[in-house]
Amino acid sequence: MPRLSFPAVRFALAAAPFCLLLAGCAETAPPARPEAGLFQSMAEPGATLDVRAARDMISLYRRNHGLSDVTIDPGLTAQAKAQSDAMAARDKLSHELSGTLTQRLDRAGYEKNKAVENVSAGYDTMAEAFSGWRQSPPHNANLLAPGMKRMGIAAAYNPKSRYKVFWTLDMAN
Repeated sequence: MPRLSFPAVRFALAAAPFCLLLAGCAETAPPARPEAGLFQSMAEPGATLDVRAARDMISLYRRNHGLSDVTIDPGLTAQAKAQSDAMAARDKLSHELSGTLTQRLDRAGYEKNKAVENVSAGYDTMAEAFSGWRQSPPHNANLLAPGMKRMGIAAAYNPKSRYKVFWTLDMAN
């Protein structure tokens, strides 16, 4: 077995932490961008909306205007999904394809709630839809409606539609 000289051993010991650091970096995945879900295109089959990222963005916007955060409500999310699906199936932007918002929420067990709804079409990403809603005074008023505590949001894709992606945001107290 060959003998190592003292300088060679000292160099190996000094270099070991650096080599371990490099090895650790090589196996560590880059951190995920939290905003990545906001820029996920929904204009493709099987695209999944990042509901948590949407909630975080809407809550931050509301907080910046002195309002409360919103939480994700599975029932409101189901209602938003049904509305987005109905619009995509009919290639029509509307609040009333399956009844008014009040009628739809009453059927789902949300009677006596204050609620607002934003719908839109033609935006590929959540960031684009949110930006469009902020720039529209009636939609922005809904985003900033006082007393809203829960939300549901959904997008539906129809490749044959001129709009491609249909969005629904339902918020309630």
